[in-house]
Amino acid sequence: MIKSNLNPVAYHYQYITYKRPLIKNSIVMSKKLITKNILFGFFSWLIPFAVSFLFYKPGGELVVPYATFKSTIMTVGTISGCYLLFRYFRLVENNFITNGIVVGLSWFAINIILDAVILIPMMKTTFIDYFMSIGLSYIAIPTISMTMGYLLNKKVKLL
Repeated sequence: MIKSNLNPVAYHYQYITYKRPLIKNSIVMSKKLITKNILFGFFSWLIPFAVSFLFYKPGGELVVPYATFKSTIMTVGTISGCYLLFRYFRLVENNFITNGIVVGLSWFAINIILDAVILIPMMKTTFIDYFMSIGLSYIAIPTISMTMGYLLNKKVKLL
């Protein structure tokens, strides 16, 4: 083990860098990281979906204007998604940018697939109409995850 007088974050980075061989520009994800990626991706879809039921009467009628509903669900999705990304990146030790790309694109795909299987049939709409109304907003997922990865990478380089 490398002894260091650096702060704990710098020590952690130094230990990872010298003890584990890294292949430049590659990503090796552990089973735990892959499992968390899929699980958190599912939760990024489930949380706003579950909250959305609070805005409907038993007969399926919205209890608030559609714009209020959409804004609220987008806010819930953004807050819960950022929290889940925070939890995910706590498990990541290196390759932050690559992990940001992988997790962002996989969560984007998970959300679109779950919407196609569950939400689109419930809405009785076409995929194009759904995507223009809801699906397009999922582009925020890879945007935020890549930004987090970039910032973490930059922070580690400063240490």
